[in-house]
Amino acid sequence: MPIQNSPYHAFATLLNSSGHPVSPAELHGLLLGRSCAGAGFEIEPWLIDAAELLGAAPADNVRQALIGLQEMVKGELTSDDMTVVLLLPSDDAPLGERAIALGEWCQGFLAGFGLTARDTALSTEAMEVLQDLAAIAQVQDALEESDDGENDYMEVMEYLRVAPLLLFTESAKGSEPVVKPSIH
Repeated sequence: MPIQNSPYHAFATLLNSSGHPVSPAELHGLLLGRSCAGAGFEIEPWLIDAAELLGAAPADNVRQALIGLQEMVKGELTSDDMTVVLLLPSDDAPLGERAIALGEWCQGFLAGFGLTARDTALSTEAMEVLQDLAAIAQVQDALEESDDGENDYMEVMEYLRVAPLLLFTESAKGSEPVVKPSIH
């Protein structure tokens, strides 16, 4: 049985109770995708994009949650350790449910990235990441409840925790030079 107080479950409950039958994973993917494509971290453009996915302007409580989600993503992408935490069901949820959410996250990410991406050419690595995300979005039903299925899910999830960082770093390259610290 899924943890009832997990961030994913809490966000899903908030969205559903507000009349927005949207997956928190897809919403988080949308936000991270647009952020990695160079959308910046201004609140109003994010709320406009979120409202489009939600199908209506969010109520105040959902609006505040969306602002908090953006602050979390901004912190993750701009901190020195650059760690991304995916908004997915907890590990004790059935594998099928987690796999579906992973696919929804990828779909949201691709939508957000595509919505925001500029006309600049992407590197081969960045294109491969986007192709991987598109492939992952399609294999939601391929994972079976087994140790191998769990291992596959964990590997994909770990990949998705680092893949957006490549895209974010690449889109940031055009706006300012990245200074790498020297190691002595």
